[in-house]
Formats: sequence, C-alpha cells, structure tokens
Amino acid sequence: MRGWFYILMTALFMLLAASPGMTESAPAPGAIHLPMRLVAESETPAAGSHITLAIVATPEKGWHGYWKNGGDAGLPTEAHWTLPKGVSAGELRYPVPGQLKIAGLMNYVYERPFTLLVDLSIPAGLARGTPLPVTVKLDYLVCTDTICVPESQTLSTTLTVGDGAVAAATRAAFDRWRAALPKPLGGDGVIETQGKGVRIAVPLPASVAVENAYFYPERSGIIDHAAPQAVTRSGDQLILAMPAAAVPTPGPVSGVLSIGRGQGLSFAAKPGVIAGASGAANHGFGAIALAFLGAVLGGLLLNIMPCVFPILSLKALSLAKGGGDERHARAEALAYTAGVVLVCVGLGVVLLALRAGGQSAGWAFQLQDPRVIGILLLLVAGIAFNLAVLFELPTPAFAGRSGAMGSFATGALAAFVATPCSGPFMAGALGAALVLPAAAALAVFAGLGIGIALPFIAIGFVPALRRRLPKPGMWMVRLRHILSVPMFLTALALAWILGQEAGVTGMTLGLAAALIASLGFWWTGLRQHGGKGRAGWPAIVALVLAVAIVVTVKPAAAVAKTTADTAFTEAKLDDLRKQNRPVFAYFTADWCLSCKVNEAAAIERSSVRDAFQRNKVAVLVGDWTDGDPVLGRFIERHNRAGVPLYLYYAPGAKAPQVLPQVLTPSMLEKLGA
Repeated sequence: MRGWFYILMTALFMLLAASPGMTESAPAPGAIHLPMRLVAESETPAAGSHITLAIVATPEKGWHGYWKNGGDAGLPTEAHWTLPKGVSAGELRYPVPGQLKIAGLMNYVYERPFTLLVDLSIPAGLARGTPLPVTVKLDYLVCTDTICVPESQTLSTTLTVGDGAVAAATRAAFDRWRAALPKPLGGDGVIETQGKGVRIAVPLPASVAVENAYFYPERSGIIDHAAPQAVTRSGDQLILAMPAAAVPTPGPVSGVLSIGRGQGLSFAAKPGVIAGASGAANHGFGAIALAFLGAVLGGLLLNIMPCVFPILSLKALSLAKGGGDERHARAEALAYTAGVVLVCVGLGVVLLALRAGGQSAGWAFQLQDPRVIGILLLLVAGIAFNLAVLFELPTPAFAGRSGAMGSFATGALAAFVATPCSGPFMAGALGAALVLPAAAALAVFAGLGIGIALPFIAIGFVPALRRRLPKPGMWMVRLRHILSVPMFLTALALAWILGQEAGVTGMTLGLAAALIASLGFWWTGLRQHGGKGRAGWPAIVALVLAVAIVVTVKPAAAVAKTTADTAFTEAKLDDLRKQNRPVFAYFTADWCLSCKVNEAAAIERSSVRDAFQRNKVAVLVGDWTDGDPVLGRFIERHNRAGVPLYLYYAPGAKAPQVLPQVLTPSMLEKLGA
C-alpha cells in the first residue's frame, strides 16, 4: 500500500509540475536530494549493551524531509534493517520538526540538516572481536515546494564487539543530536473534543517561558493540521485550541509540544474535561457552587484574624456610637461590602492575568514584592499605634467615619489588609478558582469578599444585632487598647515576612520607615490637640519619607536550589559513596510539573531537610531542563526516558533504590535512618 502511495504522490506532483506556472524541472533519474550517512556512537559496542546509531540527513537546498507524521502531504521514513542474529533495532527517534505550509497544506518537515537516532540492542555472551554487520534500507519522501520524489538509500557499517569506548568527537556529536530530540514530559495531557473543535491541555509549570508553542500530533486524524492553534495559559496548564480533523480517527493521542528555541516536549494525552476558556459549561455547577461557598466561609472566618478583626470592630462601633436610622445602617453595610468585594475581585483579575501570562502566582501574590509588604507594614503599624492612643488620628482617616464613602473605603482597607492572612476553607476555594474559567473564578473571589463583609452586612440589616451593641462609654477606650494588640502582632508578622524576602537590611529599613511614619502621626496629633494650624504637615512629610524608604527595599538575592555543592555529577556521587555517606539524588527540570509538585510537597519540606541533616544524607540535584546529554545518559542507564527520577544510595549498597515518582515527606524522612 505504501509503495502505491509513493507512485500516486509522484504522479500527482508530476502533473502539477506540468501545469502552467510550474516551471521547475523534474529531478534527474537516480539523483539523491536527501543524502544520508550512518554513524555509530561506538564502533566497538560491549556485549549485552545498547548502542545508538545516527542517520545523519542533509537536504539539498530547496528540498525537505519529513517528520514521523508528515502532516497533510508528507510521509515518514521507513527503515528496513538487516542485522546479525540476536541484534535488534528500536524505533527511529526524530528531532523537533518545523512547519511548512504549501497551497493550504501543512507539512511537518526538516529544511535543514537533521539526525534520526535509533538504539541497537547487542546480545550478551558475544566474544570480543565478533563482527556485527549492520545494514538499513531507508525509504522516504523528499520534496520541494513544487515537486515530491520517493527516494531510497541503503546504508551499512560493521561494528566489532569490544569495550564500548566512545571517541570524544563522536560523543560531542551525539550529545548535539540528542539535545535536538523532544524531552519526555513525564505526565499525561488531556484532550477534549467539542463539536468540531479540539482542546489539548499540557501539564507545564506556569513559570516556564514558552515561545510560539505548537502541537505536532504523532498521527493524522486528530486535528486539522493547516488550521492555526490558539494558545492560552491556565495556571500550570498550557491549553491549545484548534479545529478537529475533517475525518477524525479514534486511537491514542500523543505528540510533541514545541516551546521555542528548538526545544520540544513529548507527551501522551488522555480524553477528559479541561478547565479553561471554554466557559463554565465544562464544569459541574455543583463544583463551582462548592468553591463559591468555600470562599464565603473562608472570608467569614478571616474576620476573627488579627489583621481584620480590629477594623471590623471599629466599624461596628461607629454604628453604635453614631446611631442612625435603618436606611443609614443598610447604606453603610452595602458600601462596606462593595469596597471589600471590589478589592477581592480586583486582586483576582490581576492574579488571573499574571497566571495567563505564564507567571506562577497565587493568592496574596502582591506579597511577593517586599515594597508591598513595606506599605502594609506602615499601614498596620499606623493603625496599631492609633488604637494604642499614641495619637488621635482616625484609623486611617476614613475608618470608623460615617457615610457611604467612609464605609466603602473601610471595606477596601479590610480586604487589602486581609491578604496576608489565611484561614480554613480558603486554600481549597482559591485553589479551585485558579483552574476554573475566568467568570467562575471571579465569582469565587467575589465570594471571598462577601464572606469578609458578612458580619457587617448582618449588623447593618438586622436591627436586633445593632440594639445588642453596647452603648458608647469608657469601655470603648479600653477596647481600642485591646484591639491594638492583634494589630501589633500583624505588624510583627509583616516585619518577619519582609525579613524573609529582603533580608535583615530590608527588615531594618521597613521598621525604620514605620517608626518615622508613627512619629509623624504622633507629632500631628499633638498639633491637633494644641489647636495649631496645618497640623497634618508632620504626618504628610513623615509618610512621604517613610514610603521613599520602603520603595528602595529590594528582594534578597535568591539562593539557588542547585548550588555547586549539590549539582549532580557522577564523580561527586562516587566520592560521597566512597565516604560511605547515604545519598539522595534527584533529577528534575523546570518544565516537569510532577517534579515541581514533588519538590514543593516533599523534598523541600523543613521536616525532610531536618531529617536529611540528622541522618547525614547528602543531596545531589540533576537539572535536566536544557537536556544535558551527560545527565540524559545517566538517566537512560536507570531505564528511564526522562524525569523525574529519584535515587537513594544506601551506604555499602551496590545499586541504588529507585524511589516512586510520587514522593511523600514520610518516605524521605526515613532515608538514612
């Protein structure tokens, strides 16, 4: 059948070449337009080993060869091997292809020199010096923009059983060729077909930069090859949307995701439902409602946290002190709610935009910037000193003040100050929001705001609750003093966070700025009590100076996870084993989502680090992000095609223990014990 297809393709392109406007002449009979050569990584492979052969192809100018799926019009290379008894050849491994669209047909091609790799298995028991003649007949299609020609070449080499030595120059060449192969992603994608459209979700950390992402399916009948592919980010998923094939064919789905700079990731995709831009219809209403209710409950519980409770209390007391009718109380409750919800939804919009842009951001993402921490520190410290009656300014100028604008601003303040806090139900609800469609996600963020506002809504709309509020008196002054304590604790926590992000110098600058701002407010309070004009000037000057100090704070230099001491090399591993040290070696990559999950959930836990230190377990990290061929060969020797790979070398053991691909802290804490 394939031979008949070659003949039909040749006849078709000859007819096209004879048509008006097609002036290129047919190739000369017997000409080879895609010359190839066969190269062995080792001319003397060891018995019982595997050896890699390279088929190095160099297209003539203007000609191109094809990937394993040629697209709309191409064909893959067929290899027919003649091998000694017991020797077997694996499948051809292709580098990441390119795209070439001709007359509306999309082709997956190589227009520049490319190399196919194949592994040979050498049987054990062969004597040194045994010759191994290897022959391969290659049938393939080679084309220009106007004509295609089926070609055939027969390549041969003779290997000799030996010690498996590899010449340095040959090793370097094979390292380059291996680097061009797509890396196995180590996790399954999800494919979803809706009507005439297909969406494919690829598990990829949001922090991984992607340029001109493109999906190459390994077989036809899945997508319309010639149609454009729309690419979006949804948290730790890259989602590609495209039309389905005109005549879809059932079967397993696998392919290569090109992420730019010649890099690609190979993966398989299983049928499923994808959370993304197609709308809430893809998600059960119950799941969305559950996330919304979880956010409301989480927001409600935030009111008892030290960062929110004092502000809520002051606002509630303002109603008790100010009296007012039913209409006034409801207006203030609605305004307060609007302020809270607007800030929560606004933060949600920014968060979703950052994640769509590829950044690994989560709730309270703004707290990753030490300057924001510094501003919050100034604000919370000012509120705390005011509650402690160091000065008598409002907390801030709008908190506790009557009127819709004052209530709106107080609600916005409460929501913003609440971001450093976390409580029960929040993690699950906000985690769900990050994988829901945008509209549903924003509803969850709004639910968080509604939860924060619920107590004040109840006070504003239920007269019986307002009547139960105590009447104004000296107790309010004592309550203010008490409420200052959780605000001071919040300020202390913010100072600690600032120290974690910006080091001791950053924390010192933040505390100095808070002191300057507080002195300015105190001076202004004294001037107000004395009835002096322009009493606010000291506070304004102090605030400007404090903010100027805070904005100079920079993050502390990050400590690389893979340092010179922990970077994996086989020499370092051998040295540690000679010292009889237990060794935990793990191999990871920035684009490997399961790797990052294991690192966050198990490897980088403080309990695991303490256990490793206690048991004197040495840790080595192999970073395979760029496809380091040295690491690649080591990984292959452990029967793995890619990462993650986790190895534990017990003292005196001949071989490592290969740990599961899903780690738990308890599993690692037992190592070396």
